[in-house]
Amino acid sequence: MLGVRALRAYRVGMLESCVRCGGPSAALMVYDYADRSVWLEDLTAEDRMIPGHPFCDDHANGLTPPLGWTLTDRRTLSRLFAPLEVA
Repeated sequence: MLGVRALRAYRVGMLESCVRCGGPSAALMVYDYADRSVWLEDLTAEDRMIPGHPFCDDHANGLTPPLGWTLTDRRTLSRLFAPLEVA
């Protein structure tokens, strides 16, 4: 079993690219089959060690849940107006 530091390093490496296009990831999609719900999380939340799928902004913003499921966007609004890194 991975330790907390190793798991965090593994998760950071996993979140570098979008699972759909390979571009830089901006959100984490998480789902719950039993509840029939899907939600989007910020990638910067260090304390959230939940399994999910990384998406770029375009794919996260265009996400449509399956019929009968609910979609909740838990990302912060500041991410919509400010880039994560400034060149």
